[in-house]
Amino acid sequence: MLKKWKFISLLFVVSMLILGACGNSGDSGKSASSGDTTQLRLGHIFPVDSVKDQAAKMFAEKIKEETNGAIEIKVFPASQLGGDEVMAQDISRGTLDMSFINQGSLSGLDQLLDFHYLPYIVTSNEEADKLYYGDGIIPTLMKETLAKHNMTTLGFFENEFRGVSNSVHRIEKVEDLKSLKLRVPGSKAIKGFFEEAGVQALVMPFNELYLALQQGTVDGQDNGLLLTGDSKFQEVNQYYTLLNHVYASGSIVINSSKFDSLTDEQKAIFEKVGQEVQQWQIENNRKASQEYVKMLEEAGVEVTELTADQIKAFQEFGLEQWDNYTSIYGAERIQQLKDEVQSIQ
Repeated sequence: MLKKWKFISLLFVVSMLILGACGNSGDSGKSASSGDTTQLRLGHIFPVDSVKDQAAKMFAEKIKEETNGAIEIKVFPASQLGGDEVMAQDISRGTLDMSFINQGSLSGLDQLLDFHYLPYIVTSNEEADKLYYGDGIIPTLMKETLAKHNMTTLGFFENEFRGVSNSVHRIEKVEDLKSLKLRVPGSKAIKGFFEEAGVQALVMPFNELYLALQQGTVDGQDNGLLLTGDSKFQEVNQYYTLLNHVYASGSIVINSSKFDSLTDEQKAIFEKVGQEVQQWQIENNRKASQEYVKMLEEAGVEVTELTADQIKAFQEFGLEQWDNYTSIYGAERIQQLKDEVQSIQ
């Protein structure tokens, strides 16, 4: 009888251990390993099926394919894991693995991350390719600054040239911006540009913006055509101006500790895929831009494309402000950027 009770007790202990293991197998917010498969989470703010979301899914598919299923990445689009600021903090802490992140929205984390948001650095895609995706100060500074916060850059992606939508009137000259209430990202340079024009510039997370436009908390917002259209802001703003005041790029990042835990072969795969997805995303992002002009117009939005003279007036207004930010970005960095801009013109 004693042996029988010992056997029953042993079965009970084993059962409790199994149940305990199952109870702790849920999503802890960190990456997990299942057998020989490492599972990573990748978050971003962009709408489902947007070009950026497609690029993120392509990244995940290529990684799974090229690692022979050893690494799987689950993509969480549309701010499901929070805005850029929240995701950056989580990646830095290691509670999120990856993101297609807008570093320009992370001035709260590090003010240098919106250096590339100085107004009118470039005015064409050709100029952007030379200054934002080569070896110049902008991509170098972005990589180095993100690395200080435990984020390794695998590539970049294009957001596009930013414009302004609003529900009040057309914008054709600097004076038209005066007194508008606009949502802006957490960028000193963008916020300062609009404030100099007399705008009441309000910083708020992107995932709160649609409701703020709908309720009239703000009159409008500054973002590119694609993000404006994908976010359905045409439902609440009937004017859009191709202001092109800022060319915006983002970064494909991974938690540095997670990246360091990969094998050398896996690291090389991540870097290669990052470059492939970067090239695909930029090319397809630009193809989509003209389609979005038509889409907004069909939705009843009055889209204003500024003339060369009008752009020049805005550009002169913006360039005059660069030296206002030497205390934030450093006089030496601003001068280096001026030299690079001069070299491509």
